[in-house]
Amino acid sequence: MFIGIDLGTSSVKMILIDHEQNILATSNSSLTVQSPQDGYNEQNPQEWIDATTECLNALKEKKPKEFSQTVSMGISGHMHGATLVDSNGKVIRPCILWNDTRSHKECYEFENQQFDVRSISGNITMPGFTAPKINWIKNNELESFKKISKVLLPKDFLRFYLTGEYFSEMSDASGTLWLDIKQRKWSDKLLTCSYLEEKNMPQLVEGNEEAGILKKTLRDKFQFDNNVIIVGGAGDNAAAAAGMGITEQNQSFISLGTSGVFFSPTQRFLSNTGDAVHSFCHCLPNKWHLMSVMLSASNCLDWICSITNSSITDTLQNVENYFAEVNLLENSSFFLPYLSGERTPHNDPHIRGSFHSIKTTTDATNMQYAVIEGVSFGILDGINSVMKVNNNFEKIFMVGGGSKSEFWIKLLSSLLQRKLSVCNQSEFGAALGVARLAMHVDKNIDEKKSIVKEIEISKNFEPNTDKINTLLKRYEIWKNLYSSNKKIAPNLLT
Repeated sequence: MFIGIDLGTSSVKMILIDHEQNILATSNSSLTVQSPQDGYNEQNPQEWIDATTECLNALKEKKPKEFSQTVSMGISGHMHGATLVDSNGKVIRPCILWNDTRSHKECYEFENQQFDVRSISGNITMPGFTAPKINWIKNNELESFKKISKVLLPKDFLRFYLTGEYFSEMSDASGTLWLDIKQRKWSDKLLTCSYLEEKNMPQLVEGNEEAGILKKTLRDKFQFDNNVIIVGGAGDNAAAAAGMGITEQNQSFISLGTSGVFFSPTQRFLSNTGDAVHSFCHCLPNKWHLMSVMLSASNCLDWICSITNSSITDTLQNVENYFAEVNLLENSSFFLPYLSGERTPHNDPHIRGSFHSIKTTTDATNMQYAVIEGVSFGILDGINSVMKVNNNFEKIFMVGGGSKSEFWIKLLSSLLQRKLSVCNQSEFGAALGVARLAMHVDKNIDEKKSIVKEIEISKNFEPNTDKINTLLKRYEIWKNLYSSNKKIAPNLLT
């Protein structure tokens, strides 16, 4: 038996599978995010431990015999978070999360070097990445900086709790800006940009390699029969890709989660820093991937539902009915979905969300539609950026909470003019992905069966040709709205 742990921003999800990848049990436990100021987002690592414990207990209760026979575990996690640990293994301060934009000034400091930072890191420096967060801590919380023994990504702190050992793996480490992406190793040059050394980093492994053994105290607490191996695991999106068997360059996926992501594997190192495309290692040896990221996707839907006092189900139905009406779109309002700034393609920490072309006839449904459409335009922005360096993908799979909406998928299919596919169990895709990675340590399992196998498609969606021209015209207007807002955005922030 194998366990996959997915440490998400809003919850921990967990999955128990057998040797045939049958899902025996799942569990989840909610997490909270603290936002002490605009652009600040933090999380208490103790919540990760508590939620993981709750999920493990739930799996044990549902399938006690199978749970006890667990051979190995894999861990996925939200990327870029700066979890600071002192020499005694104690957390120094709350973890600064991936969607925190406070370190935008430190990005310039990080790149102001006598060498080309981007050629090694493969990425433009953004406040969401781990490195500028450390520079911010040095500049603003010097006492905390002086205590740093290790800087751990969220899932790797959870691994430290489970094993007592410091490990990370290539896909998640790619999002720190300290990894030499092409060589798949820590870069001494990049670490000096944050006043750190390799001794402050965890040891690197590939996602399917052993990275510690579950502590005896925890093995006894949960009554496992075996010494449970913890594998390297993966960053959240690489884990989701592994869960769907997306490892080849003709495959890709769109994730409509808290953030919006387009993920495309490559067989070699490629980059497009000009459009803020992420160039990362994949979670399997000798594989890489390109990724576009928008910071606000399904959380824009959550926000507009709250503002209009409508459930997600009712909102999506309202929007679907609205979309079916002839000519309504031509006079609809527009929405820029930048509630927390933006990454691909703008790398703009100052921009914020906004409605445009509001009229006396604008109602709640019109605004709800504008939000869904605006997020979809942001996804298209990202895909267009990736296609500048890699357009080999044919299959596009849908994952994340937003993938439950057939209307939203149909809208995206029309906008992208491509077929989109939905998979079974996509909600637990990342957990399944790292459970698959965990299977690699069992020598009795064929590697190709455990990780390369593409997940079963439950439904395909084709473009609505009647709407394509209207959507593309609106997309061009929408892009101009960002260009106009960019000029004044910094002055709007206090």
